[in-house]
Amino acid sequence: MSCRNPLVVAAIAFAAMISAAALAEPLKIASPQPGSWESAIGALGNKQGIFRKHGLEVEIVNTSGSGETVQAVISSAVDIGLSVGTVGALGAYGKGAPIRIVGASQTGSSDTYWYVPAKSRIQSMRDADNATIGYSTAGASTHIAVLRFIAEYGLKATPVATGNPAATATQVMSGQVDVGWAVAPFQLDALNRGDIRLVARASDIAAIRGQTIRVQVANLRLITERKDVLDRYLAAYREALDWMYSGEEPVKEYMAFSGFSQAAVERMLKDFIPKESLQMDRIDGVKESMQDAVQFKFLSSPLSEQQLADLIQVPKPGR
Repeated sequence: MSCRNPLVVAAIAFAAMISAAALAEPLKIASPQPGSWESAIGALGNKQGIFRKHGLEVEIVNTSGSGETVQAVISSAVDIGLSVGTVGALGAYGKGAPIRIVGASQTGSSDTYWYVPAKSRIQSMRDADNATIGYSTAGASTHIAVLRFIAEYGLKATPVATGNPAATATQVMSGQVDVGWAVAPFQLDALNRGDIRLVARASDIAAIRGQTIRVQVANLRLITERKDVLDRYLAAYREALDWMYSGEEPVKEYMAFSGFSQAAVERMLKDFIPKESLQMDRIDGVKESMQDAVQFKFLSSPLSEQQLADLIQVPKPGR
């Protein structure tokens, strides 16, 4: 016989919720660039209860960039690091760091761009001779893109670590740095107003268009001691990514979460971040990333096939 007493029903539901919380496995995630669409996959997926549904109690720690994220994973301060530059991950592993690549974060780099104040003499990245060009942190995808721009265009330019997009914007608009970087939707309102001018996108470099430039890395202990937790995390992340592209509700949630305008978010989704660029099941362009790692001295020599198989451990969906 079913119970119709609303107090009893509420008590049972509350007890079930408390029980689920007690059983949920803790998982700490480091996420750079708080407020970005990419970092919001974890944050909004967590808010929507998607990770809890998979038996995970997720805590998200914000970092200032890829380099800081890698260090947090290496030190076991967190279990998983999001949006880590692929070249930085290769270099860290080559130095013996206990990390493994468990998924892609961004392939093709369609979301990352460089800009100047509207009054700048620089019209395109090819004009940036003798200029200072911003990137986030050492080993990040923005760092490698800047080094590529300098090498491919033969620029006499100086790369400068400028931190996150907000700190970068301050340095650019105050004249401390000539060319700044951003990831959409950061600075898109300023771009729409004409306060700044876009001079390059990472995807302008042909080799980068086919590369997974940012990856998700896990501490080795998570893989060896808590593999089931990793599998559940990846399943939850896939579900959260699908939800982010499911319609108007997640877009509204994202605008409330990030504070970005509707115009900036709409332009971001239209021109900068297609869903496929955030796929997590393939690490593309590993050969090219390895060449970058060696060329820009993150590795002294290429990793062997055996080392790559050990480093890149992306579980297939459903496993």
